[in-house]
Amino acid sequence: MRSSVRRATRRRATGAGLAALLLAGGAVGCSKLAADSAPGMVPAAAVAEAAKQTQDITSVRYRTAGTMPGEGKITVEAAMSMKPQAMSMRKTSARTGTTVQVRVLDRALYLNGGAEKAKELGGKHWVKLDMSALGGLGNNLTANGTGAAEGDKNPAAEAAFLTGVKDVKKVGTETVDGVRTTHYAGKVTLADVEAAAAEGGDKDARERRAKSVESYEKMGVDALTMDMWVDGDHDTKRFRMRGEGDKGPLDMTVTFLDVDEPVTVTVPPVKDTTDLARLMKDAQG
Repeated sequence: MRSSVRRATRRRATGAGLAALLLAGGAVGCSKLAADSAPGMVPAAAVAEAAKQTQDITSVRYRTAGTMPGEGKITVEAAMSMKPQAMSMRKTSARTGTTVQVRVLDRALYLNGGAEKAKELGGKHWVKLDMSALGGLGNNLTANGTGAAEGDKNPAAEAAFLTGVKDVKKVGTETVDGVRTTHYAGKVTLADVEAAAAEGGDKDARERRAKSVESYEKMGVDALTMDMWVDGDHDTKRFRMRGEGDKGPLDMTVTFLDVDEPVTVTVPPVKDTTDLARLMKDAQG
């Protein structure tokens, strides 16, 4: 739980222009600030301020729920560390009734498709994809049919998609997970997102934004209707994205649970893991 004193300390440590991080970080009930703590701030400026504060986070835990093109209804629980890069995710599909687990650590991606998939792997539950060993094939596999594509996104980058959009409107004030927020809404094209990303932020932030844009381009989504809920410290608490893809509608809501808390990702047991790169090498031999 991050108190207001801790927030102030971080603001001083990071220097002018880098305010508090992404959200209240689990400080439900602790922050008594009103959602409109900056009277007179126009919606576009409020959204831009919230987006700017996503650039400095080092880790985030979040949940996602909604409909993905070609997949139907899904739910995701995930924790992600940006530096060092690591991720743990559990994704459930209502259409198939299956749950896929994904872990990313040390440039390796681990997939667990459940008991049925394990039968195809000699009883082993995990498949290891070493990105450096698989090269382009590894990128192909993570993007197509593995259930890992959702894990390739960075919600902190996507929360900044409304940056630079001038027709953002204030919808009202609402409570999200016990935190009072201001609800904003607007529409953005991927071209808008790319233009805004090119204008500001550090190299890492631009790369994260570009990677997120690419994932939506692959779905055939070229415009997004966005809703964003910002708390009294100008941190994004929740956002919703809607659009039309080549394989159906997109309607996903992401809620941030905490940020800058330790993220621990463990490597699955070796005896329960099939190394795909080794299998391919053996097959070639």
